[in-house]
Amino acid sequence: MARKPAGRRPKARDTLAGPPSRLSLRDLVDEALAGVLQRPGRSVLTMLGTVLGIGAFVAVLGLTATASGQIGRQFDLTKATTVTVTDSPADDGAPPGTNPPTSFPDDADARVSRIDGVTAAGVWWRVPTDQHRIGTSPTADGSAGQGLSLFAATPGAVAAMQPTLAAGTTLDPYAQQARLPVVLLSRTAANRLGVTRLGAQPAIFIDGLPYTVIGVYSDVQRLPDTLLGAIIPSSTALDRFGNPGRGEDQGAHLVAATRVGAAPVVARQLAVALRPDAASRFTVTPPPDPHSLQDHITSDLTGLFLALAAICLVVGAVGIANTTLVAVLERTQEIGLRRSLGARTHHIAAQFLTESTALGTLGGLIGTSLGILVVLAVAAARSWTAVLQPAATLPAPLIGTVVGLLAGLYPALRAARTDPLKALRSG
Repeated sequence: MARKPAGRRPKARDTLAGPPSRLSLRDLVDEALAGVLQRPGRSVLTMLGTVLGIGAFVAVLGLTATASGQIGRQFDLTKATTVTVTDSPADDGAPPGTNPPTSFPDDADARVSRIDGVTAAGVWWRVPTDQHRIGTSPTADGSAGQGLSLFAATPGAVAAMQPTLAAGTTLDPYAQQARLPVVLLSRTAANRLGVTRLGAQPAIFIDGLPYTVIGVYSDVQRLPDTLLGAIIPSSTALDRFGNPGRGEDQGAHLVAATRVGAAPVVARQLAVALRPDAASRFTVTPPPDPHSLQDHITSDLTGLFLALAAICLVVGAVGIANTTLVAVLERTQEIGLRRSLGARTHHIAAQFLTESTALGTLGGLIGTSLGILVVLAVAAARSWTAVLQPAATLPAPLIGTVVGLLAGLYPALRAARTDPLKALRSG
Protein backbone atom coordinates (compact mmCIF):
# COMPACT_ATOMS: atom_id res chain seq x y z
CA MET A 1 0.00 0.00 0.00
CA ALA A 2 1.46 3.26 -1.08
CA ARG A 3 2.06 5.82 1.58
CA LYS A 4 0.51 9.26 1.24
CA PRO A 5 2.98 12.02 1.03
CA ALA A 6 3.47 13.67 4.37
CA GLY A 7 2.04 17.16 4.38
CA ARG A 8 2.87 20.16 6.56
CA ARG A 9 1.71 19.65 10.12
CA PRO A 10 -0.59 22.50 11.19
CA LYS A 11 0.76 24.67 13.92
CA ALA A 12 -1.12 25.34 17.10
CA ARG A 13 -1.41 29.07 16.43
CA ASP A 14 -2.98 28.37 13.08
CA THR A 15 -5.69 26.22 14.60
CA LEU A 16 -6.33 28.39 17.65
CA ALA A 17 -6.06 31.83 16.09
CA GLY A 18 -9.23 33.17 14.56
CA PRO A 19 -9.59 35.67 11.77
CA PRO A 20 -7.77 38.98 12.27
CA SER A 21 -9.75 41.51 14.27
CA ARG A 22 -11.12 44.54 12.47
CA LEU A 23 -12.46 47.89 13.71
CA SER A 24 -14.81 49.65 11.33
CA LEU A 25 -14.99 53.41 11.12
CA ARG A 26 -18.52 53.42 12.48
CA ASP A 27 -17.52 51.36 15.50
CA LEU A 28 -14.52 53.62 16.06
CA VAL A 29 -16.69 56.75 16.05
CA ASP A 30 -19.26 55.12 18.33
CA GLU A 31 -16.59 54.12 20.82
CA ALA A 32 -15.04 57.59 20.77
CA LEU A 33 -18.36 59.35 21.32
CA ALA A 34 -19.23 56.91 24.10
CA GLY A 35 -15.94 57.74 25.81
CA VAL A 36 -16.59 61.47 25.46
CA LEU A 37 -20.18 61.29 26.70
CA GLN A 38 -19.32 58.93 29.55
CA ARG A 39 -18.03 61.89 31.59
CA PRO A 40 -19.79 64.98 30.18
CA GLY A 41 -18.58 67.36 32.89
CA ARG A 42 -14.95 66.49 32.31
CA SER A 43 -15.43 66.69 28.55
CA VAL A 44 -16.91 70.18 28.79
CA LEU A 45 -14.04 71.43 30.95
CA THR A 46 -11.56 69.80 28.59
CA MET A 47 -13.08 71.57 25.59
CA LEU A 48 -13.09 74.94 27.36
CA GLY A 49 -9.57 75.91 26.30
CA THR A 50 -10.25 75.00 22.68
CA VAL A 51 -13.58 76.83 22.76
CA LEU A 52 -11.90 80.00 24.07
CA GLY A 53 -9.02 79.75 21.62
CA ILE A 54 -11.16 79.18 18.53
CA GLY A 55 -13.73 81.71 19.71
CA ALA A 56 -11.04 84.33 20.20
CA PHE A 57 -9.55 83.49 16.79
CA VAL A 58 -12.87 83.96 14.97
CA ALA A 59 -13.88 87.00 17.02
CA VAL A 60 -10.53 88.75 16.50
CA LEU A 61 -10.51 88.28 12.75
CA GLY A 62 -14.16 89.25 12.49
CA LEU A 63 -13.86 92.34 14.69
CA THR A 64 -10.69 93.59 13.00
CA ALA A 65 -12.31 93.16 9.57
CA THR A 66 -15.46 94.89 10.82
CA ALA A 67 -13.55 97.74 12.50
CA SER A 68 -11.33 98.20 9.46
CA GLY A 69 -14.41 98.48 7.32
CA GLN A 70 -15.58 101.43 9.39
CA ILE A 71 -12.37 103.35 8.71
CA GLY A 72 -13.29 103.80 5.08
CA ARG A 73 -16.76 104.98 6.07
CA GLN A 74 -15.56 107.42 8.71
CA PHE A 75 -12.73 108.73 6.54
CA ASP A 76 -15.09 111.20 4.84
CA LEU A 77 -14.53 113.43 1.85
CA THR A 78 -13.77 116.47 3.99
CA LYS A 79 -10.70 114.83 5.53
CA ALA A 80 -9.62 113.41 2.20
CA THR A 81 -9.75 116.86 0.54
CA THR A 82 -7.92 118.92 3.18
CA VAL A 83 -4.24 119.93 3.03
CA THR A 84 -2.64 121.99 5.77
CA VAL A 85 0.59 123.99 5.75
CA THR A 86 2.46 125.09 8.90
CA ASP A 87 4.78 128.08 8.90
CA SER A 88 8.27 128.12 10.42
CA PRO A 89 9.24 131.79 10.09
CA ALA A 90 12.85 132.94 10.08
CA ASP A 91 14.09 135.38 12.74
CA ASP A 92 15.69 137.71 10.18
CA GLY A 93 14.61 141.32 10.73
CA ALA A 94 12.49 140.67 13.83
CA PRO A 95 13.18 142.99 16.78
CA PRO A 96 14.27 141.24 19.98
CA GLY A 97 11.37 139.97 22.06
CA THR A 98 8.89 140.08 19.16
CA ASN A 99 7.53 137.42 16.84
CA PRO A 100 9.00 137.35 13.33
CA PRO A 101 6.77 138.10 10.34
CA THR A 102 4.93 135.17 8.86
CA SER A 103 6.53 133.44 5.89
CA PHE A 104 3.24 133.39 4.01
CA PRO A 105 3.12 136.07 1.29
CA ASP A 106 0.33 138.65 1.28
CA ASP A 107 -1.24 137.02 -1.77
CA ALA A 108 -1.00 133.47 -0.40
CA ASP A 109 -4.71 132.86 -1.03
CA ALA A 110 -4.40 133.76 -4.70
CA ARG A 111 -1.17 131.79 -5.21
CA VAL A 112 -2.56 128.59 -3.79
CA SER A 113 -5.95 128.98 -5.48
CA ARG A 114 -4.20 128.97 -8.87
CA ILE A 115 -3.03 125.37 -8.27
CA ASP A 116 -5.14 122.97 -10.26
CA GLY A 117 -7.42 121.03 -7.90
CA VAL A 118 -7.67 123.69 -5.15
CA THR A 119 -11.18 125.02 -4.52
CA ALA A 120 -10.38 127.43 -1.67
CA ALA A 121 -7.35 128.24 0.49
CA GLY A 122 -6.22 130.81 3.01
CA VAL A 123 -4.04 131.67 6.01
CA TRP A 124 -5.23 131.62 9.61
CA TRP A 125 -3.83 131.59 13.13
CA ARG A 126 -4.99 131.65 16.71
CA VAL A 127 -4.66 134.97 18.56
CA PRO A 128 -3.72 134.26 22.21
CA THR A 129 -6.93 135.25 24.03
CA ASP A 130 -5.36 135.00 27.47
CA GLN A 131 -3.66 138.31 26.67
CA HIS A 132 -6.84 140.02 25.40
CA ARG A 133 -10.23 140.85 26.86
CA ILE A 134 -13.42 139.96 24.98
CA GLY A 135 -16.65 141.49 26.24
CA THR A 136 -19.91 143.18 25.40
CA SER A 137 -18.83 146.69 26.40
CA PRO A 138 -15.59 148.70 26.52
CA THR A 139 -15.47 148.44 30.31
CA ALA A 140 -16.47 144.78 30.61
CA ASP A 141 -14.14 142.55 32.60
CA GLY A 142 -14.20 139.89 29.89
CA SER A 143 -15.99 137.29 31.97
CA ALA A 144 -18.60 136.77 29.22
CA GLY A 145 -15.88 135.91 26.73
CA GLN A 146 -13.90 133.57 28.95
CA GLY A 147 -13.22 130.27 27.22
CA LEU A 148 -13.68 131.73 23.75
CA SER A 149 -10.89 131.64 21.18
CA LEU A 150 -9.97 134.45 18.82
CA PHE A 151 -8.84 133.56 15.30
CA ALA A 152 -7.36 135.63 12.50
CA ALA A 153 -8.17 134.42 9.00
CA THR A 154 -8.12 135.54 5.40
CA PRO A 155 -11.29 135.32 3.30
CA GLY A 156 -9.84 132.29 1.53
CA ALA A 157 -9.36 130.48 4.83
CA VAL A 158 -12.95 131.17 5.84
CA ALA A 159 -14.13 129.87 2.46
CA ALA A 160 -12.05 126.71 2.94
CA MET A 161 -13.65 126.22 6.36
CA GLN A 162 -17.05 126.08 4.63
CA PRO A 163 -19.02 127.62 7.50
CA THR A 164 -22.76 127.14 7.81
CA LEU A 165 -24.12 130.65 8.33
CA ALA A 166 -26.98 131.05 10.78
CA ALA A 167 -27.24 134.81 10.16
CA GLY A 168 -25.42 137.59 8.34
CA THR A 169 -22.55 137.16 5.94
CA THR A 170 -18.96 135.96 5.96
CA LEU A 171 -15.64 137.77 5.59
CA ASP A 172 -15.04 139.21 2.12
CA PRO A 173 -11.95 140.56 0.31
CA TYR A 174 -13.00 144.17 0.97
CA ALA A 175 -12.91 143.67 4.75
CA GLN A 176 -9.46 142.15 4.35
CA GLN A 177 -8.08 144.92 2.16
CA ALA A 178 -9.61 147.77 4.19
CA ARG A 179 -8.55 146.16 7.50
CA LEU A 180 -12.06 146.61 8.85
CA PRO A 181 -12.83 145.93 12.53
CA VAL A 182 -15.42 143.24 11.86
CA VAL A 183 -15.91 139.85 13.44
CA LEU A 184 -17.57 136.58 12.55
CA LEU A 185 -18.95 134.78 15.62
CA SER A 186 -19.67 131.13 16.21
CA ARG A 187 -23.10 130.37 17.60
CA THR A 188 -21.55 129.46 20.95
CA ALA A 189 -19.68 132.78 21.13
CA ALA A 190 -22.79 134.71 20.08
CA ASN A 191 -24.86 133.10 22.82
CA ARG A 192 -22.27 133.88 25.49
CA LEU A 193 -21.93 137.48 24.37
CA GLY A 194 -25.68 137.99 24.05
CA VAL A 195 -25.71 138.59 20.30
CA THR A 196 -29.13 137.49 19.05
CA ARG A 197 -29.91 139.73 16.07
CA LEU A 198 -27.67 141.36 13.47
CA GLY A 199 -30.16 143.90 12.09
CA ALA A 200 -28.93 146.63 14.44
CA GLN A 201 -25.26 145.86 13.65
CA PRO A 202 -24.26 144.77 17.16
CA ALA A 203 -20.67 145.02 18.27
CA ILE A 204 -18.40 143.23 20.69
CA PHE A 205 -15.29 144.65 22.27
CA ILE A 206 -11.81 143.20 22.23
CA ASP A 207 -9.39 145.07 24.51
CA GLY A 208 -11.93 147.92 24.63
CA LEU A 209 -12.10 148.34 20.83
CA PRO A 210 -15.37 147.65 18.99
CA TYR A 211 -15.80 145.03 16.29
CA THR A 212 -18.99 144.89 14.26
CA VAL A 213 -20.58 141.45 14.14
CA ILE A 214 -21.25 140.70 10.47
CA GLY A 215 -22.26 137.05 10.76
CA VAL A 216 -22.92 134.05 12.97
CA TYR A 217 -22.03 130.51 11.89
CA SER A 218 -23.36 127.30 13.41
CA ASP A 219 -20.99 124.74 11.91
CA VAL A 220 -17.80 124.35 9.86
CA GLN A 221 -16.48 121.57 7.67
CA ARG A 222 -12.85 122.31 8.51
CA LEU A 223 -11.05 123.81 11.54
CA PRO A 224 -13.59 122.68 14.16
CA ASP A 225 -11.71 124.65 16.85
CA THR A 226 -13.35 127.80 15.50
CA LEU A 227 -16.75 126.56 16.74
CA LEU A 228 -15.79 127.95 20.16
CA GLY A 229 -14.54 131.33 19.06
CA ALA A 230 -14.62 134.40 16.85
CA ILE A 231 -12.87 135.21 13.57
CA ILE A 232 -11.49 138.59 12.52
CA PRO A 233 -9.66 139.53 9.29
CA SER A 234 -5.99 138.62 9.38
CA SER A 235 -5.03 142.14 8.22
CA THR A 236 -6.89 143.65 11.18
CA ALA A 237 -5.22 141.16 13.53
CA LEU A 238 -1.77 142.15 12.22
CA ASP A 239 -2.48 145.83 12.80
CA ARG A 240 -3.85 145.43 16.32
CA PHE A 241 -2.13 142.35 17.74
CA GLY A 242 1.08 142.03 15.73
CA ASN A 243 2.57 138.99 14.07
CA PRO A 244 1.36 135.48 14.84
CA GLY A 245 3.10 133.52 17.54
CA ARG A 246 5.12 130.37 17.09
CA GLY A 247 4.41 126.70 17.47
CA GLU A 248 1.59 124.45 16.45
CA ASP A 249 -0.99 126.25 18.60
CA GLN A 250 -0.33 129.92 17.85
CA GLY A 251 1.68 129.83 14.63
CA ALA A 252 0.33 130.71 11.20
CA HIS A 253 -1.21 127.97 9.09
CA LEU A 254 -2.71 127.61 5.67
CA VAL A 255 -5.70 125.38 4.97
CA ALA A 256 -6.52 124.29 1.42
CA ALA A 257 -9.71 122.61 0.27
CA THR A 258 -9.18 120.44 -2.80
CA ARG A 259 -11.24 118.39 -5.19
CA VAL A 260 -11.58 114.68 -4.55
CA GLY A 261 -8.35 112.87 -5.39
CA ALA A 262 -6.30 116.05 -5.88
CA ALA A 263 -4.93 116.41 -2.34
CA PRO A 264 -1.69 114.40 -2.79
CA VAL A 265 -0.78 116.32 -5.96
CA VAL A 266 -1.66 119.67 -4.43
CA ALA A 267 0.40 118.91 -1.32
CA ARG A 268 3.53 118.40 -3.43
CA GLN A 269 3.14 121.85 -5.05
CA LEU A 270 2.04 124.03 -2.16
CA ALA A 271 5.39 124.97 -0.63
CA VAL A 272 6.94 125.98 -3.95
CA ALA A 273 3.83 127.88 -5.01
CA LEU A 274 3.90 129.90 -1.76
CA ARG A 275 7.59 130.74 -1.61
CA PRO A 276 9.84 129.41 -4.36
CA ASP A 277 12.76 131.06 -2.59
CA ALA A 278 12.00 129.61 0.87
CA ALA A 279 9.93 126.49 0.38
CA SER A 280 11.72 124.77 3.27
CA ARG A 281 10.05 127.06 5.79
CA PHE A 282 6.72 125.29 5.27
CA THR A 283 5.61 121.91 6.54
CA VAL A 284 2.91 120.46 4.33
CA THR A 285 0.56 117.83 5.78
CA PRO A 286 -1.53 115.91 3.25
CA PRO A 287 -4.55 113.87 4.35
CA PRO A 288 -3.66 110.43 5.67
CA ASP A 289 -4.10 107.49 3.34
CA PRO A 290 -7.14 105.50 4.52
CA HIS A 291 -5.74 102.29 3.08
CA SER A 292 -2.44 102.52 4.96
CA LEU A 293 -4.30 103.54 8.11
CA GLN A 294 -6.61 100.57 7.72
CA ASP A 295 -3.70 98.16 7.15
CA HIS A 296 -1.83 99.55 10.17
CA ILE A 297 -4.80 99.17 12.52
CA THR A 298 -5.64 95.73 11.15
CA SER A 299 -2.10 94.41 11.58
CA ASP A 300 -1.81 95.79 15.13
CA LEU A 301 -5.12 94.39 16.33
CA THR A 302 -4.71 91.07 14.56
CA GLY A 303 -1.18 90.49 15.83
CA LEU A 304 -2.10 91.27 19.43
CA PHE A 305 -5.27 89.24 19.74
CA LEU A 306 -4.13 86.30 17.64
CA ALA A 307 -1.29 85.87 20.11
CA LEU A 308 -3.88 85.62 22.87
CA ALA A 309 -5.89 83.15 20.78
CA ALA A 310 -2.77 81.03 20.25
CA ILE A 311 -2.17 80.94 24.01
CA CYS A 312 -5.75 79.77 24.56
CA LEU A 313 -5.27 77.04 21.94
CA VAL A 314 -2.09 75.85 23.64
CA VAL A 315 -3.92 75.74 26.96
CA GLY A 316 -6.75 73.83 25.28
CA ALA A 317 -4.33 71.34 23.75
CA VAL A 318 -2.66 70.74 27.12
CA GLY A 319 -6.07 70.22 28.70
CA ILE A 320 -7.11 67.68 26.08
CA ALA A 321 -3.80 65.83 26.38
CA ASN A 322 -4.03 65.75 30.16
CA THR A 323 -7.62 64.52 30.19
CA THR A 324 -6.95 61.88 27.55
CA LEU A 325 -3.91 60.66 29.49
CA VAL A 326 -5.98 60.43 32.69
CA ALA A 327 -8.61 58.47 30.76
CA VAL A 328 -5.94 56.04 29.58
CA LEU A 329 -4.79 55.47 33.17
CA GLU A 330 -8.35 55.04 34.41
CA ARG A 331 -9.28 52.61 31.66
CA THR A 332 -6.25 50.34 31.91
CA GLN A 333 -8.40 47.26 32.59
CA GLU A 334 -10.60 48.09 29.63
CA ILE A 335 -7.54 48.34 27.42
CA GLY A 336 -6.26 44.99 28.69
CA LEU A 337 -9.67 43.37 28.12
CA ARG A 338 -9.88 44.72 24.58
CA ARG A 339 -6.39 43.48 23.83
CA SER A 340 -7.18 40.02 25.22
CA LEU A 341 -10.26 39.86 23.00
CA GLY A 342 -8.23 40.54 19.88
CA ALA A 343 -7.92 44.31 19.59
CA ARG A 344 -4.66 45.35 18.03
CA THR A 345 -2.39 48.15 19.16
CA HIS A 346 -3.44 50.48 16.37
CA HIS A 347 -7.10 49.89 17.28
CA ILE A 348 -6.43 51.09 20.84
CA ALA A 349 -4.44 54.08 19.58
CA ALA A 350 -7.14 54.97 17.05
CA GLN A 351 -9.84 54.85 19.74
CA PHE A 352 -8.18 57.33 22.09
CA LEU A 353 -6.94 59.45 19.22
CA THR A 354 -10.48 59.71 17.90
CA GLU A 355 -11.76 60.70 21.34
CA SER A 356 -9.29 63.59 21.60
CA THR A 357 -10.02 64.61 18.01
CA ALA A 358 -13.75 64.60 18.75
CA LEU A 359 -13.19 66.85 21.77
CA GLY A 360 -11.14 69.27 19.67
CA THR A 361 -13.73 69.29 16.87
CA LEU A 362 -16.62 69.93 19.24
CA GLY A 363 -14.62 72.71 20.91
CA GLY A 364 -13.85 74.20 17.50
CA LEU A 365 -17.51 74.18 16.45
CA ILE A 366 -18.69 75.73 19.71
CA GLY A 367 -15.86 78.30 19.69
CA THR A 368 -16.62 79.27 16.08
CA SER A 369 -20.28 79.79 16.92
CA LEU A 370 -19.44 81.91 19.96
CA GLY A 371 -16.93 83.97 17.97
CA ILE A 372 -19.52 84.72 15.28
CA LEU A 373 -22.05 85.71 17.93
CA VAL A 374 -19.53 88.08 19.53
CA VAL A 375 -18.85 89.78 16.20
CA LEU A 376 -22.56 90.16 15.46
CA ALA A 377 -23.27 91.48 18.97
CA VAL A 378 -20.50 94.10 18.85
CA ALA A 379 -21.49 95.20 15.34
CA ALA A 380 -25.13 95.52 16.37
CA ALA A 381 -24.25 97.48 19.51
CA ARG A 382 -22.16 99.99 17.54
CA SER A 383 -24.41 100.08 14.46
CA TRP A 384 -21.63 98.65 12.31
CA THR A 385 -21.82 96.31 9.36
CA ALA A 386 -20.48 92.94 10.48
CA VAL A 387 -17.73 91.55 8.24
CA LEU A 388 -17.01 87.81 8.46
CA GLN A 389 -14.55 86.43 5.97
CA PRO A 390 -15.30 82.82 4.96
CA ALA A 391 -11.59 82.12 4.51
CA ALA A 392 -11.07 82.77 8.24
CA THR A 393 -14.36 81.48 9.65
CA LEU A 394 -14.92 78.18 7.82
CA PRO A 395 -11.50 76.61 8.64
CA ALA A 396 -11.85 77.49 12.35
CA PRO A 397 -13.48 74.15 13.39
CA LEU A 398 -10.72 72.36 11.49
CA ILE A 399 -8.17 74.10 13.70
CA GLY A 400 -9.92 72.59 16.71
CA THR A 401 -9.74 69.18 15.05
CA VAL A 402 -6.00 69.55 14.47
CA VAL A 403 -5.48 70.69 18.07
CA GLY A 404 -7.35 67.67 19.40
CA LEU A 405 -5.48 65.33 17.08
CA LEU A 406 -2.06 66.60 18.11
CA ALA A 407 -3.02 66.67 21.79
CA GLY A 408 -4.08 63.01 21.70
CA LEU A 409 -0.96 61.59 20.06
CA TYR A 410 1.03 60.86 23.21
CA PRO A 411 -1.88 59.44 25.28
CA ALA A 412 -2.94 57.26 22.32
CA LEU A 413 0.57 55.87 21.87
CA ARG A 414 0.83 55.18 25.59
CA ALA A 415 -2.50 53.34 25.52
CA ALA A 416 -1.37 51.28 22.53
CA ARG A 417 1.79 50.20 24.33
CA THR A 418 -0.09 48.96 27.39
CA ASP A 419 0.75 45.32 28.22
CA PRO A 420 -2.56 43.40 28.29
CA LEU A 421 -1.39 40.96 30.99
CA LYS A 422 -0.25 43.74 33.31
CA ALA A 423 -3.44 45.65 32.58
CA LEU A 424 -5.62 42.69 33.61
CA ARG A 425 -3.54 41.99 36.69
CA SER A 426 -3.84 45.60 37.82
CA GLY A 427 -7.57 45.05 38.41
